Amino acid sequence: MMNKITRDIKRRRLVAKLEIKKLNYKFIAFNPLTTKENQLDLKKIYYNIPRNSSKVRIRNRCIMTGRGRGVYTDFKLSRIMFRELGLMGQLPGIRKASW
Repeated sequence: MMNKITRDIKRRRLVAKLEIKKLNYKFIAFNPLTTKENQLDLKKIYYNIPRNSSKVRIRNRCIMTGRGRGVYTDFKLSRIMFRELGLMGQLPGIRKASW
């Protein structure tokens, strides 16, 4: 469980670190105005950037359980933990609906 959370934290740090550099390489390497030699060199550099530096690899996870599905982004909790904490009264302003 904690491995998934720490792995996701590492990915977030890597994305923050390499995002600007990656965008610069991509813009110049795939620009039709640059020369073919420069394009090839920059594409090699671009393709050697770690895959975990992509924003797509980041996953929202529950801060208590590490669950990756059914996570409410406002609370950073999974639906299961949200319900349990809400029923116990741990979340301010949240209560079970009844009518």
